[in-house]
This record gives sequence, structure tokens and C-alpha cells, in this order.
Amino acid sequence: MGGWLEGDVALITGGGSGIGRAVALRYLAEGARVAVLDRDTGRPGDLPDGVLTVTGDVRSPEDLHRAVETTVERFGKLDILVPNAGIWDYHRSVTRLTGEELSDAFDELFGINVKGYLLAVEAAWRELAATRGSIVMTLSNASFHTDGGGSLYTASKHACLGLLRQLAYELAPKIRVNGVATGGMRTQLSGPESLGLHHRTLAASFARNEASGEAQPPLIPLYDSSVEPEDFTGPYVLLASRANSATVTGAVIPADGGIAVRGFRTAAGGTGL
Repeated sequence: MGGWLEGDVALITGGGSGIGRAVALRYLAEGARVAVLDRDTGRPGDLPDGVLTVTGDVRSPEDLHRAVETTVERFGKLDILVPNAGIWDYHRSVTRLTGEELSDAFDELFGINVKGYLLAVEAAWRELAATRGSIVMTLSNASFHTDGGGSLYTASKHACLGLLRQLAYELAPKIRVNGVATGGMRTQLSGPESLGLHHRTLAASFARNEASGEAQPPLIPLYDSSVEPEDFTGPYVLLASRANSATVTGAVIPADGGIAVRGFRTAAGGTGL
């Protein structure tokens, strides 16, 4: 028996590592043919031979059009687009940044996290309309809640939620647009180069206490063990599947470990000002 995506073709931005790579592998297991766009030429190398890898920057319309064209040349069509490439701000508060730092980091983070999504859709919508395909965006718990990052990251992910809803309207009835709001996971997600955070990784948040040796996962209800990228891929399959979500658009599935039921960690974030 074939998988839920048997015969489909998917393009995933930021597919060389983290949740993008995990989705690529899951889509392969579900019967899809997969292409990934990643700006790091070294990272996609450990993907299976059948995966088409394209090097490029999601802030470049030319790179994204080339990725779509290369995918269609190789596989004959495009059914699924996963706008996924992103960076995090490592909870940098506005009170810890200068105006110049904020300006530079805003341009970099919004360029990748928001403009990169919009440009990917612009490059792909014609092919997706031809196949009556779908878009599955990687959103975040920060698309709905505060303190999933700093002011820049939270604003960018709220923007992506609005973008998803508008695109679901603009592209109906031929293209479905949905999203998965993931929580923190053990990945190499980096920060803005403009803030010197491009060498940090989100995986450090799950590091063990050197003194006790005990794990220190975030304070999230279901995060006693499920912090690997592959644990988050199921909703991406569901939303991409024509047979199982043909009537779903403009929807977001939370896959954040239950952040909405966690309760308050602290009363306010600025008590030390």
C-alpha cells in the first residue's frame, strides 16, 4: 500500500536540516518525490540520493524561481510547497538591543522568515494551481503566544500567520494553504548574523545540566521526550494529503507540545527593568 503522498512532488525551503529535513524524509516515506532548497551547500549532503537539492537563498526571487523550475524539470510537476526556512532571535528583548541592531536584525529576520515565505509562494503558485496542490507553512507557537522568542521573532511569526490566511483566500479554490505551528525542538536553528547569533543552535536549549547530568527541556507539557524534528512531521503529511484534507484551508495545526495549556511561567517579562 502506498503512502498518503504517493506520486506527489514537494519542494521544501530550508530542507537541509532541522524540521525541513525531517519533513523531507517523512514525505519520501509517504511516497512523494522531494526537492529541497537550502543556502548551506554542505547540509543537504546527507539526504537520500533521490532528493533533489538546490542551493539558494529564500530572499532571492531568482533562486526560488530556479528551485521551482529545476523541480519541475526533474519531476514533471509540483504538488506541495513547504515554506520553512527561518532563523530565531534567541529571545532578544527590545531592551537589550540598540536601534541600529534592531534595524539590521529586523531586515535580516523578516527577510528570511516572512519575505522568504511570500517569495516562495510567488515562485510556485502557477505550478501548484496546475496540479490543484497545496502549501504547508512552518509556523510556530510564537505565531499565537508571547515569549516563544523575542519581539522580532514573535512579530515575524505573527506576520506569517496573517500571510497564511490571506494567501488561503487569494489562492482558493485551486490551492490550499495551511500551516503547522511547531514548538521548540532539538535542531541547528540559528540566529541573525547581524546580531552575531548565526553560530548558535536551538539544540543548546535542550542541553544537559553539567553538574547534575539531568536534561533541561523547556517548560512544555509534552516535552518529556518528544523534542526531535521527526516527532513534528505528522501534521505536515495530513495537510499536504488531498485525500485526507481536501476541504481544509486557512488552518493551522498546533504541534507545540501543549503550550496553550501550560499556564504562566512568570507574571511579567520586565520585572528587572
